[in-house]
Amino acid sequence: MFRNIIRTSDDKVLTLLRLVLAVVVFPHGAQKVLGWFGGFGFSGTYGFLTQQMHIPAALAILVFAAEFLAPIGLFFGFLGRVAAFGIAVDFAVALFMVHLPNGFFMNWSGQQKGEGIEFFFLAIGIAIAIMIGGSGAWSVDGVLARKKNNGS
Repeated sequence: MFRNIIRTSDDKVLTLLRLVLAVVVFPHGAQKVLGWFGGFGFSGTYGFLTQQMHIPAALAILVFAAEFLAPIGLFFGFLGRVAAFGIAVDFAVALFMVHLPNGFFMNWSGQQKGEGIEFFFLAIGIAIAIMIGGSGAWSVDGVLARKKNNGS
């Protein structure tokens, strides 16, 4: 099973998708975990998720993992399929629970009540491509897969 999780090709397009998704998602996680980029940090975000949104504590922790740890894994191509799955699920929940009522488009002009779903839809599509194809070239997964294939 582990072999199937890390299996990947040297596809540079997958590498590009993996890096772009990591760079785009990491700041969202850094807001939640570290308080960077105007975020509320771990305790503020945890309180919001569990008390105001009534998300169970275990699922709130998974939000932190999906938005902070998964992009780090993606950046290095380590367990890329698992990381992409976490991001896809996290963003799908955000899309349906929070952003769907705001329509499709981002709130570029500040005229909407909130952000629409286009960003989340795009990120989920990229995550699915990584889940299907793997981490691509220059990835830890690729190195591990080659070692497994060589019997090391």
